[in-house]
Amino acid sequence: MLDIRLFRENPQIIKESQKKRGMPTEEVDLVMKLDNEWRALKAEVDHLRNKRNQVSKEISELKKKRKKADTLLKEAKKIPKMLIEKENKMKELNEKRDNILKEIPNIIDQSVPLGDASHKKVILEHGKNKSTFTHKDHADILEALDMLDTQKASNVAGSRFYYLKGDLVKLNLAIMSFALDILQKKRFTLVQPPYMLRKAALEAALPLKAFEEMIYKIEGEDLYLIGTAEHALNAYGINTTFSPAELPLRLAGISPCFRKEAGSHGKDTKGIFRIHQFEKIEQFIFCKPEDSWREFDLILKNSEEILKALEIPFRFVILSSQDMGRVPTKTVDFEGWFPSQNAYRELGSCSNCLDYQARRSNTKYQDNNEFTFVHTLNNTAIATERMMACIIDNNQQKDGTIKIPEVLQPYMNGKKVIGN
Repeated sequence: MLDIRLFRENPQIIKESQKKRGMPTEEVDLVMKLDNEWRALKAEVDHLRNKRNQVSKEISELKKKRKKADTLLKEAKKIPKMLIEKENKMKELNEKRDNILKEIPNIIDQSVPLGDASHKKVILEHGKNKSTFTHKDHADILEALDMLDTQKASNVAGSRFYYLKGDLVKLNLAIMSFALDILQKKRFTLVQPPYMLRKAALEAALPLKAFEEMIYKIEGEDLYLIGTAEHALNAYGINTTFSPAELPLRLAGISPCFRKEAGSHGKDTKGIFRIHQFEKIEQFIFCKPEDSWREFDLILKNSEEILKALEIPFRFVILSSQDMGRVPTKTVDFEGWFPSQNAYRELGSCSNCLDYQARRSNTKYQDNNEFTFVHTLNNTAIATERMMACIIDNNQQKDGTIKIPEVLQPYMNGKKVIGN
């Protein structure tokens, strides 16, 4: 969430950011109104506390002199009741203010292009080649090879589920192992996080109201299935104070992800591109504020290296202001080329969240006697099912078989082609 001091000192920055996102500014005004009421009440409470101390001191002095203190004693009895009433009102105002504050998005970075999704900016393009034959959709290829069965999965679990079979299972594991090896060589700490989180842990990562319709709630329990390892990795830092020597802390999380895909009715219904469960390798970083853009470039470079190694034609695009999530200040999407669709499709993203998540999580570092909120960054190193769809779309051959990218062949026992 944003620093309350920004609302007090320069609310126009927040309002301008809201306008860039295409969002109203009324909530900014409401936070300011509630905060002003809270601060006025706090001044009254502080005054009453000082008065209580002063009255107690005066009563003590009168008693020492064996003088009557009836008037002061009556006043002393009234003050606690007044304090309780005002402190309760303060607490109520604080909760109202913070509940609204937590829903207000991060400030848009100056480098983000303004407008709707059509205004995203391409910053890198690599490897797009013309095909020598008409490519089939990945789902058609895989079903013909008996490596994917969405029909039986639909019968037992519903739409957007799947059975992976044979070499496709090994390819999935190969992609994950390859990505983990790359990141471990770069001294990222490998982490397998909890696959469920409590509501408070999720709210430490993002405004839950904006994301709740996308994730699965465990009925009767304070638990949600994670939609991404990012939230579980962020939760690792809740109420934690790092030493400067521990930063940057670079984590590589591996986990399944579960999403309802609400609002995607009729979109990508075939295959394993848009599904309810998938595996993901996530880069996540806690760092000092002055290092966050350097770390952003680092994890973005890691993604470029991974995509090039997998021989995927791709491009990087900066998302526009109205197409971003609420938590990042800036997001770069990775889009893979799908010859069968003659289009680029999203494979993952890289985001800098500044101290937005750290404030929600109370994640700081201590330098001498100073405590400062860290910055957090996240990056989809690989979402494996989407990556498999892209690999298969690009690496299919005229005879219906699929070439395995060279870097994955050692993880497939040297196999170079699947489906033959």
